[in-house]
Amino acid sequence: MEAWKRNLWVLWIASFIGSASLTMVIPFLPLFLLQMGVHEHTELWTGVLFSSTFLASALTSPYLGSLADRYGRKKMIIRAGLVLFIVFTLTSIVTNPYQLLALRIFHGLLAGYIPAIIALIGTNTPEEKAGYALTTISTAMASGRIMGPLLGGVISKLVDSRAAFASAGFLILFSTLLVLFLVTEEKVGLSKERVSVFGAFKIVASNRALTMVLLLTVLTSVAVMTIEPVITLYVIELGGSADNSSFLAGFIFSLAGIAGILFATRWGKLADKVGFRSVLLIALIGGALGTFAQIAFHNIWGFSITRFIYGAFYCAVGPCLNGLIIRYTTSDFRGRAFSLNNTASQTGNMIGPMIGGMIASVWSIHGIFWITGLILLFSVALTHTLTEIRSLDKSKTMYSN
Repeated sequence: MEAWKRNLWVLWIASFIGSASLTMVIPFLPLFLLQMGVHEHTELWTGVLFSSTFLASALTSPYLGSLADRYGRKKMIIRAGLVLFIVFTLTSIVTNPYQLLALRIFHGLLAGYIPAIIALIGTNTPEEKAGYALTTISTAMASGRIMGPLLGGVISKLVDSRAAFASAGFLILFSTLLVLFLVTEEKVGLSKERVSVFGAFKIVASNRALTMVLLLTVLTSVAVMTIEPVITLYVIELGGSADNSSFLAGFIFSLAGIAGILFATRWGKLADKVGFRSVLLIALIGGALGTFAQIAFHNIWGFSITRFIYGAFYCAVGPCLNGLIIRYTTSDFRGRAFSLNNTASQTGNMIGPMIGGMIASVWSIHGIFWITGLILLFSVALTHTLTEIRSLDKSKTMYSN
């Protein structure tokens, strides 16, 4: 088997385990706080614990990407995996929320597991197979996000939440060892420059196409996170009982992920033939129309069907944005580029819930769907300009093609 194919399947397993490990513990943070005796301001603590990781990751991702470009992406996967093992293992024995907060910040500052995997795929896969490889990895992450909460729920029920955190740590350790012994990284495009975050931002500023891709990442992350935090409330509004709302919301959440598993690789193969920009346009238009369509249905089943259709299109957005990063950068900058993309994604993850909360408070949950659909249509317009921007910047030496 060719090295890039072996890497892809080993990293598929690592991505699946990584995503499952992260999601098998995240939903239980509020319950974990209650078990530690935090019965006042629990919602505030939960928000702080979530946001602190996003913020820390957004701040340090460019630096970690610079290290990946200089010393190798495989080393960064292993480093991030060991950090997550330590974080999850120590989380299983914390006794107060301040210790938990410190570990969540440490997680955000030093992890970067998935961005490092994507960077390795982006530099060690033949360019004509990049679409297939990136969408294949996206199915691993989607599968992990679906299976993680289920696995965490079973472990929490059979043992307790602490056991779920410890299990997540050892699963990450196992996937890290797989990468250590089975992944082969060709030293493609390692940078000889000194690690400089400021320098990375200067390069991005001079590359208008890459800047546009990062802006699209922010917008599409905002579009996702405006809606997801209120799905449970909307399920109740549609007629789901409060007792079953968690199950129904989890089921509806999973539909978009299942659609991604079924359709992502098809989009990837199409992107390898017609280009990432063309597929991204289709995915964003489909995502916008799917978002608007969700407003029209006022029952659980109609809403579920439109969420699945929305997911069938929207699953192509992330891989296409990653593919455009490959197109618009040289190999010696891709670790930084993917890390900056992670910063953009985390920024959107922080902004989205705030926008969604404000819209719901002054308008309605339907208003969130309207605004999200409009954000996606605006993203379509930005994507349409990418060809022109790329042609203007094509003379810059940093382009790989």
